[in-house]
Amino acid sequence: IIFRLTRRRAPSSRAMTALRTALDAFRAIADPLERYVFLRHLQRRDTSTFYRALVAKPLELMPFVYTPTVGEACERYHELPTAVNGVYITADDAGRVGAKLREHWTTEMAWLREGVGASARGVSARGTGAHAGEAPVAVAVVTDGERILGLGDLGAGGMGISEGKILLYTVCAGVHPTTCLPVCLDVGTNNERLLKDPNYKGLRKERLKGEAYDALVDEFMRELRAWQPRCLVQFEDFGNANAFRILEKYRTTGPCFNDDIQGTAAITLAALLSSLRVTRGELADQKILFYGAGEAGVGIGELIAMAMEKTGMTHNQAMERCYFMDSKGLVCKSRLSGLQPHKVAFAHDVEYQPDLLSAIDAIKPTALIGVSTIGGAFNEDVVKAMAALNERPIIFPLSNPTSKAECTFEQAMRWTDGKVVFASGSPFDPVTRQRDGVKVFPAQANNAYVFPALGYAAALTGASQVTDDLFLAAAEALSKLTTDSEIDAGHLFPDMNAIRDVSVALTAEICEMIVAQGLGSAPRDV
Repeated sequence: IIFRLTRRRAPSSRAMTALRTALDAFRAIADPLERYVFLRHLQRRDTSTFYRALVAKPLELMPFVYTPTVGEACERYHELPTAVNGVYITADDAGRVGAKLREHWTTEMAWLREGVGASARGVSARGTGAHAGEAPVAVAVVTDGERILGLGDLGAGGMGISEGKILLYTVCAGVHPTTCLPVCLDVGTNNERLLKDPNYKGLRKERLKGEAYDALVDEFMRELRAWQPRCLVQFEDFGNANAFRILEKYRTTGPCFNDDIQGTAAITLAALLSSLRVTRGELADQKILFYGAGEAGVGIGELIAMAMEKTGMTHNQAMERCYFMDSKGLVCKSRLSGLQPHKVAFAHDVEYQPDLLSAIDAIKPTALIGVSTIGGAFNEDVVKAMAALNERPIIFPLSNPTSKAECTFEQAMRWTDGKVVFASGSPFDPVTRQRDGVKVFPAQANNAYVFPALGYAAALTGASQVTDDLFLAAAEALSKLTTDSEIDAGHLFPDMNAIRDVSVALTAEICEMIVAQGLGSAPRDV
């Protein structure tokens, strides 16, 4: 499975010249979306150079194949002069989903196999369940386009998310690109702008729902499992109403996870654990207030509670350290009858608070986590309220893309006199601290630190399922990899340019855990 363009052998002088030429051309482009398009064209035109560039310069290039640029790319997906790399399964494909998956894999992916070579060491029927003589699928990233980042329903434009996310398995963890399958379930859209857009190439009908929707998802999962029983399935950017439901339905039937729920939880827990190295606090003493109570926030809360239980707390005690604000105010017991099911476990017996400032005053949190997709929600009053309560306030505006971030790094630094412990979902520039002139770097809580390594481990071991324990272990291991000097400079995570080394460490740890739990077998030589 492992794909090491830069490690198999020293690149030839011709390959290095092609790499330099591509990077020079990329750097000459100013507009982020034009950079995205350039890289998409490079992927088709000179596939090996494309992957070599991403592996060599992940920190520089990843923002232009994934967040934050991929958000605009998804919004304008059908205007862009780029070829589709993934497979669309539409509502009209009901009854022939399996045939379409196989047809796409054998014919439409030929360009990729020709571009980088089809050999993928370590892939076997044991690892993936592929039939003899058939190219295996190690990883599939699938979305239905309903909740793309913080941008809402982008319909068939959600393919850009699957295509971007699948690249990170190769860049970060070394999964061979010819074993990676991006998928978009095009079940229609409720986005009127798209339905009226003459360039929109998706289904021009309102979204499927109810039994028809469930039947298409079930046929996709059933046919994929019949074809590739051990393929890891990553669910991406499904709406709240379906994300939890789908995960619970399929999580024990084969290896799968929801990155918005579980991957985001792991990277945020890792950021919190690293933050405690700055504040010198203990996890059991933290009170976390979430602004936003969707799938990402609830997933984070549940994983933090799992980590707190390991300190000796009961489950209820741990859950009661996590508080949530939704569009109607503080989630609490007095609102129980009107809450969505995923919020109920966090409806504590506390007084209702109508807004964020009053909730901060009542709860006195040590950490504030934004998962609301409301840009600017952490205004000066909010941030200063956190700073008044905590010597080193922990503030994580995690919403993507950048326009949806609850606050910027510069704002958080300015409003806390440089004392904030900060992590964001989108990248921000470093800030010079006014009181001492020291340049401080913001941490980006990028799921790419976690999901490629964890998914790689699941593929290598032929894991039968992916448990929450694995995400907890990944978060704890990641938080220990950041050096003291990186922590002092504001980095709560290791250098992204060392992501392959980080992934090696995490993959090894997760493989050991999968085998120890009896969920998979020890990997063969890779």
